[in-house]
Amino acid sequence: MNSRERALKVFKREPVDRIPVFSGYGNITLHGLEQHGWNFCEIHTDAEKMARVAATSYELFGFECAVVPFDMGVEAEVLGSKVNYYPHRTDVVYPTIEQPAAETVDDLRVEMPADLAHAGRVPVVREALGKLKERLGEDVVIGAWVLGPYTQTGQLVDLSNLSRAAYKKQGLMNEILEKVSTFLIEVIRLYREAGADYITIREMGAGPDILSPAIFRKLVKPHLERIFSEIDSPKVLHMCGDTNMIIELLGDCGADAVSVENKNDVAASRAKLGPDALIFGDIDAYNVLVNGTPEQVAEAVKAAIDKSVNALWPSCDIWPTAPPENMRALMEAARQYGKRG
Repeated sequence: MNSRERALKVFKREPVDRIPVFSGYGNITLHGLEQHGWNFCEIHTDAEKMARVAATSYELFGFECAVVPFDMGVEAEVLGSKVNYYPHRTDVVYPTIEQPAAETVDDLRVEMPADLAHAGRVPVVREALGKLKERLGEDVVIGAWVLGPYTQTGQLVDLSNLSRAAYKKQGLMNEILEKVSTFLIEVIRLYREAGADYITIREMGAGPDILSPAIFRKLVKPHLERIFSEIDSPKVLHMCGDTNMIIELLGDCGADAVSVENKNDVAASRAKLGPDALIFGDIDAYNVLVNGTPEQVAEAVKAAIDKSVNALWPSCDIWPTAPPENMRALMEAARQYGKRG
């Protein structure tokens, strides 16, 4: 059973030889980047560089997927936000929103481009997905991701204004989220056509540490349900933070799997969602994979397996400074302990 078969069988709830190790978001390392002699700022706008760097985590360490894009600005840029790529920096600095599309929710106008397939960096991501499919598609799954509708809107307007509108202007917010959801569905369709085997929707900006469960249920969940109902499987919903108080709401959104981070109590989530739910997690992507030791990585893998995750997923993007020895320890521990699951 190769890595691709292993991951796809998990999504289908079919038996596997061991728990797979993959991710729904960025998992590149500087070690992989250095193989090509490129600066970090170069890989976000060039499809060839994006694909070749995305492939390195599998090629160097056996990490069981390749995922693009790497930053959160792709879709926001298409909808009018200005992105800073920090072109003069040689260290790891992710592109960020330099200027949002609007200052307030009232001023925001969400318009679908006439030719979305060729808008902004969408064609760059699509080309990178195609190149990854050609390069690795027989060996590992190829993934792509988008932000969830609420989190995506947070890339288009001032965040403090968005938070106030979520509580005080829910009618207007629903109209905006509906348009953003329509846009995201079309982006996902293009990514799947280009070669993505699975899609992750990252709604980390709507967790219970930011929005109340009541607001999430009323304002955000209906739009997630719509998106998941209109896109193909495999599909994953990710949310950061302690999500136990809304885990059942997340489980009802229509994704094939729910991805949680290490602040979540996986055992408690398992008890609420039941034995048949797919829960991916919960390896601490920074404190363990980046700043920990190989021994701590192995312990985190064992703990996650003991808590009954269905796939070993980093809690968030792997920060690129993750040392090679920790990446190798992650894969070795999965091979050593993964058959327990």
